Amino acid sequence: MGNKVYVVGVGMTKFEKPGGRDWDYPQMVEEAGTKALADAGISYDQIEQVSIGYCYGDSTAGQEAVYGLGLTGVPMYNVNNNCSTGSTALYMSKKFVESGMSDCVMAVGFEKMEKGSLGIKFMDRQFPMSRHLAVMNELRGFAAAPPAPQMFGNAGREHMEKFGTPAEAFAKIGWKNHKHSVNNPYSQFQDEYSLEDILASPMVHEPLTKLQCCPTSDGSGVAIVASERFVRDNGLEDKAVEILGMALTTDTADSFESKSDRYLVGYGMSQAAANQVYEQSGKGPEDVDVVELHDCFSANEMITYEALGLCAEGDAGKLAMEEATTYGGQVVVNPSGGLISKGHPLGATGLAQCAELNWQLRGEADKRQVDGAEIALQHNIGLGGACVVTMYRKGEF
Repeated sequence: MGNKVYVVGVGMTKFEKPGGRDWDYPQMVEEAGTKALADAGISYDQIEQVSIGYCYGDSTAGQEAVYGLGLTGVPMYNVNNNCSTGSTALYMSKKFVESGMSDCVMAVGFEKMEKGSLGIKFMDRQFPMSRHLAVMNELRGFAAAPPAPQMFGNAGREHMEKFGTPAEAFAKIGWKNHKHSVNNPYSQFQDEYSLEDILASPMVHEPLTKLQCCPTSDGSGVAIVASERFVRDNGLEDKAVEILGMALTTDTADSFESKSDRYLVGYGMSQAAANQVYEQSGKGPEDVDVVELHDCFSANEMITYEALGLCAEGDAGKLAMEEATTYGGQVVVNPSGGLISKGHPLGATGLAQCAELNWQLRGEADKRQVDGAEIALQHNIGLGGACVVTMYRKGEF
């Protein structure tokens, strides 16, 4: 580990349904970036480098997005790591500061999406997830559902078959996250549903009903990452949240050779990243008070409880059924409402998670506030594949 690294400012837009607001990606980034700079109390000309994450857009769209904040000529890097793009931009920013290369770096994420399920953009070349889809087909065949809910739904089915997890446990996760979103003004959906509503919504791919699936979304998130020297020089000690540990992992042979639906959607990547972070930080899952994890589908939240070590393998269904991952339970997971309610603009998701956890540790989460939150854990995954896990605590000076 190199120099200590802190998040000193965060900002995000409200996540919106595609086409639901008259804006484009430069306006999204200008809004989120302006909020992050104001949160830190610094000006854009103090930013030395910018990492910019998005999945759908032409080359150098990142520059066009950030130019609304200023034209200072600093290095900019466009990052794409599927659904983990935002946290990959944050990971890169942390490396710049940790190495001593820079004292203040901005991580940006945004997405302007099309309505409906994700499709294939380039038909004249090999699909990046062709290896994953081939294994899925070998394990369970192709169904009529879109590929993403199929893959994650199959992971849920494997959990049900191996551990006896009831379908209701997955619905409980959807119920919890929709309930949490009621108190999040940034969430695309702020509607509360009964467990019966969740179970009765249209089936997408068993056990996943529509209200257990994240929507496509537009929006942006920004975080400002700084060195301890920058924090002290600018009097940001009260604002600073330390990144205690951070890891980025990709697929290993187990993703494909284990012939496991759970490993195919990143269980092994998540477990490896979490273990690296626990080793870096000297903290374990038992120390964590609040978690933002990648609930693109309720099945992924279920298997990620186990990958992060929040419970033993096979016990995630019990954790969900006992409501141990909401307020008053063992640990609060997705107080923001998660991807299921908040929305999932691919490039922005990781930075929105970062913003929520910074607000939680600073005691600024309003009605979503987790009492006494001191240690926070973030999990952001993208198939094809990449996983970023991050641990935070309020800065100690």
